[in-house]
Amino acid sequence: QRCVVLRFLKSPPNQNKTPEEILHHLQNIVDFGKHVMKQFFGENYVHHGEIIQLPLDFVRQLCLKIQPERPECRCDKDMDTLSGYAMCLPNLTRLQTFRFAEHRPILCIEIKPKCGFIPFSSHVSQEIKHKVCRYCMHQHLKVANGKWKRPSKYCPLDLFSGNKQRMHFALKSLLQEAQNNLKIFKNGELIYGCKDDQDCVSDWNELARHLKPFFFPSNGLVSGPHCTRTIVKELIHVITMALLSSTDTCRAGDMKTVPISQGRSYCEASAFNKELVRNGKHKLESSGLPRGCLLYKTLQAQMLDMLDIEGLYPLYSRVEQYLEEFPEERSTLQIDGPYNEAFYEKLLDLSLEDDGTVAFALTKVQQYRIAMTAKDCSIMIALSTCLQDECSEQRPVVLTSKSRFTFSVSVLDLDLKPYESIPHQYKLDGEIVNYYLKNVQAKDDPVMSNLFKENEDCTLVLHKV
Repeated sequence: QRCVVLRFLKSPPNQNKTPEEILHHLQNIVDFGKHVMKQFFGENYVHHGEIIQLPLDFVRQLCLKIQPERPECRCDKDMDTLSGYAMCLPNLTRLQTFRFAEHRPILCIEIKPKCGFIPFSSHVSQEIKHKVCRYCMHQHLKVANGKWKRPSKYCPLDLFSGNKQRMHFALKSLLQEAQNNLKIFKNGELIYGCKDDQDCVSDWNELARHLKPFFFPSNGLVSGPHCTRTIVKELIHVITMALLSSTDTCRAGDMKTVPISQGRSYCEASAFNKELVRNGKHKLESSGLPRGCLLYKTLQAQMLDMLDIEGLYPLYSRVEQYLEEFPEERSTLQIDGPYNEAFYEKLLDLSLEDDGTVAFALTKVQQYRIAMTAKDCSIMIALSTCLQDECSEQRPVVLTSKSRFTFSVSVLDLDLKPYESIPHQYKLDGEIVNYYLKNVQAKDDPVMSNLFKENEDCTLVLHKV
């Protein structure tokens, strides 16, 4: 009995597409996963699914049944109930590579790691972007806008460092403040994380109660704070080892991308980095990621953003200007697909010498869209306990003090980011940086603070001499 997920297209009210348009859109998503992202991440990690057609009556009944379960923040879009087309995907909260353990409880950790490098582009106009990562800056704006109650201590550069101490700190920070970057499922049911923006559960004792049978099956450990800390530590160890594992090969493993060492390997705003500085240590060890692991491949795809949005935006404008003059060329340029082998091959041109052509601009725009997709993907780690005689060399295994786990690692949320979203990204980048400079960095720097005091009355007081 195979456990699958059905995915239906969603769109804002009164913007219903024809069945043909729905089918074309879904086919693009499947083709993009199959011909493009699978090349970057590898066969075992990407599950592109297939398109199926369902009876309309079944779709409508299903929609009515699940509507009350949908998070409030998702209800601004309607599910497609008119075309009957859907994507059929494997349930990534289950083990993907081995069927023998399906009868046992399955634990699954979903992580949205976000961007793991600091921009190295010469087009960056604000020096702060070369020192503090996008995620850490964006946290402050999100808190100010009421999306989250407090900033997270998680910094993606710590997770992508390959240094186990930094990775453990990053994962612990995610467990403390999950936001929408971490979820934990048990047998497919969410047991830890945010159901929507405001509903954040972070009760470690409750989490430990769920996890205890996985990590201490004999129940020999006493309960209480020590037990909870021990279980969380074991969980972080297992996640780290799974993330550093290499279970696939792919063409992108040999892609010549920008060396990771070219950018700064740490973020000045990272809580881990600040703690080091407080303790008088100024050197952050960056062990580097194993080339075959999913984090390495994710980072390689992210680093296709070689120009930063500031360097890319003028190239986007060049493509836009061309399309205004020749709108019929949009399909020739493959902006909306087809996402085939030819589309992938064009992404491999990593030249940064701008010859002024539309072709150069378009290549950089498409690479940026891939990078944005990789910056927003999710990694799924499914775990199941296994006995020693079940664990052969073909099955990846991670050991803890009392258990052994077989696991599978997958990546999802790989829809190509829309071409039309680039102006929004450019505007958002400016908002994030300006807010950080004005409200966070200025507080740490009295000189900056005075520069940013705007619209305040200034009174000149004259004294007799």
